[in-house]
Amino acid sequence: MKKIFFASVMALSILSCRENKADDSPADNVIDNAGSLVSGSLKSYRGDEVTVNSIYFKLIKNDKNLTALNTKIVDTFEETEKTLAVYRNILNTSTSYYQDAHQQTKSITDSLVRQQVEKEITASSDQYDLKVKNIKERMDLINKNSETLTSLYTAFKIRKTLPEIEKYQHAHPLQKDSLDHFINKQNKLLEELKNLK
Repeated sequence: MKKIFFASVMALSILSCRENKADDSPADNVIDNAGSLVSGSLKSYRGDEVTVNSIYFKLIKNDKNLTALNTKIVDTFEETEKTLAVYRNILNTSTSYYQDAHQQTKSITDSLVRQQVEKEITASSDQYDLKVKNIKERMDLINKNSETLTSLYTAFKIRKTLPEIEKYQHAHPLQKDSLDHFINKQNKLLEELKNLK
């Protein structure tokens, strides 16, 4: 599950960083331009909804420091996955072997031999677990650090984009006048229908 989560974060980041078109639009805020400049894969499942990521990755295009930070984070996730994949493969191979060995002992008909083989498998498995205990602890720490990195980066992106949504809201103030006018229009039509015989 963690692997899928980190892979999706990496894919999202890589996709956004590879989009390097120049911004020729003169709009006052990032959000009004985000829809046309952000790749379709960054849009919400509900359509053209603007998201934290769509705004943030628009900001990246205009800020070398943010681009460098994003690249550093993406590279770290990629390196983490490559490194852990090697260790996971070796550990999973051993786990798979011991599970199969335990399963296969069920076919041994001599109960004394079966018990002896079970003890040998368990002893070997326990010995291996002791050998790799420090490795597993370090892998857990790497995963925990990756989760913390993801959390902190998400918080950073939200804080960076909050001013942009506020600029958008300021540029598009909502007035009740046109709604009141429309309600009056509806009410007149409703009255007209009520009076029809």
